[in-house]
Amino acid sequence: MLMPFDVPESKRIRLIINTDAKNEADDQYAIAHALLTPRFRIAGIIAAHFGTRTETTMEESYAEIRKVMRLMRMESASKVFRGATGALPDEETPVMSEGAELIIREALKEDDTPLYAIFLGTLTDLAAAYLHEPRIADRLTVIWIGGGAYPEGGTEFNMGIDRHAANVVFGSPIPLWQVPKNVYKMMRVSLAELAVRVRPYGEIGRYLYDQLDAFNHLPHHGPRWPKGEMWHLGDSPAVGLLLDDHDDDYDLVDPPYVREDLSYGERPAGAPRQLRVYRYVDSRFILEDMYAKLQLWAERYKELEGLK
Repeated sequence: MLMPFDVPESKRIRLIINTDAKNEADDQYAIAHALLTPRFRIAGIIAAHFGTRTETTMEESYAEIRKVMRLMRMESASKVFRGATGALPDEETPVMSEGAELIIREALKEDDTPLYAIFLGTLTDLAAAYLHEPRIADRLTVIWIGGGAYPEGGTEFNMGIDRHAANVVFGSPIPLWQVPKNVYKMMRVSLAELAVRVRPYGEIGRYLYDQLDAFNHLPHHGPRWPKGEMWHLGDSPAVGLLLDDHDDDYDLVDPPYVREDLSYGERPAGAPRQLRVYRYVDSRFILEDMYAKLQLWAERYKELEGLK
């Protein structure tokens, strides 16, 4: 048992993680947090592309996921699947991948345990799965880190790298919890905090801290971002909301149509359902849970090593 407590089977969920793990430095924290969370029965982790910086962004994500799992000595905790290598060409054509096939397979499986999927980057693989097999729509709930603030929308990375996919998902009946940019930026941490609360705890703690610090020093960054001594662990709400869904902290919103400039407009065909759009996440609750689990895992790993 990873933690000194267990979760009743009736309260557990199946979980698919879709992550552009090598894009920045915060996906790794969310992956580690999810792997250490007893409530989750992880059905698979999908490597996502993150645009056109290189032709191999999905493969970079795949390698990074495997690295995080290796450092945690948890290579067998879940299978890792390759997602699409690029964005959808339009709003009608699915780009199928191992990841999209996993979503379909898991959604259509006869299993009474509720299925959730968290998307820490683009929605490409979800949109492809839905276009290929619309029956998945009422078989899972999706949490997405992405999109501009309501009501206007605007520039936001995860939305921008596949606007077509966002429009497919917004226009579908898939239950969607959206954590937009103004809310995921509430996950503010200082490097000093991470040096004390993350880095001392095992190989994974050291790696999580060091890779974020290294990203902070990349030469192509401008003077405004990163700011030098802080970061937003913006993907972590996807994990935290599955521990507690913050049931007073969201609004039900008609899904917009995302224009080319990433602003929100009215959807011509109407709303198939409303989105759950968060206006607040409890960063202390989410971060403290992650810190505690990293510490408990590091202590447990030391115990296991001592028994060898």
